[in-house]
Amino acid sequence: MRVRVSRAALRENISSVLRWATDITIDLRRDACGHGADLVAGIAHELGLGIFAEGDDPARARSLAPLDAVFGLAGRGVPAMTAVAPVLSTKRLLAGEGVSYGYRYRAAADTRIALVAGGYAQGVVRSLGGAVPTLIAGEPHPIVGRIAMDVHVVELGGSRAEPGDETVLFGAADPTLLTSWAEATGMTELELAAGTALHAQREVVE
Repeated sequence: MRVRVSRAALRENISSVLRWATDITIDLRRDACGHGADLVAGIAHELGLGIFAEGDDPARARSLAPLDAVFGLAGRGVPAMTAVAPVLSTKRLLAGEGVSYGYRYRAAADTRIALVAGGYAQGVVRSLGGAVPTLIAGEPHPIVGRIAMDVHVVELGGSRAEPGDETVLFGAADPTLLTSWAEATGMTELELAAGTALHAQREVVE
């Protein structure tokens, strides 16, 4: 499971924040909520902004830029982070057959499912099972059954997927995906993005 962090989106978001507040500091704690402290610090320096890191004087925290706006969450700016995971395998599921712990999900009709990397150990919260979609080839497909420690199951229906195909859990391709995570879990989009990113391999894209 990986997260991709867009340098362009971060720069656009931080520049937008500067339009209404110039005396601000960018919060780099917890590796900039998983977005990469070095990356965010570099953009802050380019734009002439100060940074706030672990162990800095708490008094300086009064000028922190709102993190939702910096990272493009909760409808504020462009989502800077996209979480993706590979399909590990696919199989046919017959009507009435169940998947994952306790077989809480049983197929209403013959279908196909994909086993996808990423479970609660990687920040895919257990309450997301049966509550949110993911994207495969740009099309939404529901996560079904209980989220396991390192994997989750997606129903493909009549669509096809192959091992190695990429699924999008949330990100700029569909900002409503992370919103649906927040609604299903009661957590904020920032908490969810940070929790996922701190347990995933990160790559920086333009």
